[in-house]
Amino acid sequence: METIRIDILNPKAKSLLQNLADLNLIRIQQDKSKTEFLELLNELRMKSDKAPSLDEVTKEVEAVRKSRYEK
Repeated sequence: METIRIDILNPKAKSLLQNLADLNLIRIQQDKSKTEFLELLNELRMKSDKAPSLDEVTKEVEAVRKSRYEK
């Protein structure tokens, strides 16, 4: 299986891609992980006076991953 990223310039192309997906020739997946995380982080920052920076969050995630893989 090969994965490629496509930027849709014309709405008709999205319809064609959906038709291919309906025929089980391709699978369409939305890449939401990065945008969802950034939206959540921005929302948390707006609600808090002492919100963590992106670097602080990244360090914490890396520390948790490191401890998880050391086991």
